[in-house]
Amino acid sequence: MNENVVFTNHIDDTLNHLCDVGCYDRYFVLCDSNTCNCVLPRIAVPCIAHAEVITINAGEEAKSLDTLRYVWNELSTRGATRHSLLVNVGGGMVTDLGGMAAATFKRGIDFVNIPTTLLGAVDAAVGGKVGINFAGLKNEVGVFASPRMVIVSTLFFDTLPCSELLSGYAEMLKHGLIDGDRHYDELLKFDITHYEADRLLSLLRYSVGVKQRIVAQDPHEKGLRKVLNLGHTVGHAIESHSHQHGRAVAHGYAVAWGLVCELSIAHRVLSFPSAVIYDLARYVEQHYGAYVITCEDYDELMALMRHDKKNIGEEINFTLLRQIGDCVIDNYVQRQEIEISLDFYRDLFHL
Repeated sequence: MNENVVFTNHIDDTLNHLCDVGCYDRYFVLCDSNTCNCVLPRIAVPCIAHAEVITINAGEEAKSLDTLRYVWNELSTRGATRHSLLVNVGGGMVTDLGGMAAATFKRGIDFVNIPTTLLGAVDAAVGGKVGINFAGLKNEVGVFASPRMVIVSTLFFDTLPCSELLSGYAEMLKHGLIDGDRHYDELLKFDITHYEADRLLSLLRYSVGVKQRIVAQDPHEKGLRKVLNLGHTVGHAIESHSHQHGRAVAHGYAVAWGLVCELSIAHRVLSFPSAVIYDLARYVEQHYGAYVITCEDYDELMALMRHDKKNIGEEINFTLLRQIGDCVIDNYVQRQEIEISLDFYRDLFHL
């Protein structure tokens, strides 16, 4: 799986070249109500300006089978063929759902991702996974499918609230923990809330490169790619729990809290250094706050973790670290250890 990822703040030149060499019969743009108003008018490329625009609702709730059905219907009734191109302009919800629509419509049409959020750029738009949420579970239905191109730019991040920048930055912190001390330390020192566009683009290039190197070796998540799930077993459970209880949190926030919990598991299971956990916890508390849980939530969180796609049967599978940059996949952790990590999380964040 060799994805063509272009890092540029000259997005029009890249799109013009793609349209010139693509030989597509029709162009379609998928965006949500936010990116349709805030971003699409800023893309001054003829093939985009004259494309058929499909607009869906904003928000994670739109990443559903009903929305997917709507996009399929719009592609069909507006005359899309197997030689058409779908350009997904938006955050991770748009690129995930748009990629799923393109990968399945007429057994697959080309698609391009233009992530407009930091989270989308570093995570959802790259890596060849597309899908939707189903039955209250995150990314429960999906396929592996690579875009024709991913155009990563920081030009549109000025439309984002600080919370969206922080959500994406949690995934970058995860990549730093996977890669090694130097990159991780650099990320902890960078002020994402007052970024300089070209400097952030450079950090993004490095962070996405971490993911690309892993995905290239294991495109279908049979082994090594599981390291990218660091923080996500607990994180996805927290995220699903938050939506089910009417206090929805952003994906990256849940990953940040999941990292703290899973590093504490790693400390007990693999002797991961506790000093790193306390440093990360301070950073997370300062920037992300805390998601309030009590011991009464443990049963539900455990049930949500059992839906994780890495699991075998009832055993819960974690990616853990021995040290920063030293990942260990396929750690089947007992409920007692997970509950201890949740207790530790509550103590750290004074819950």
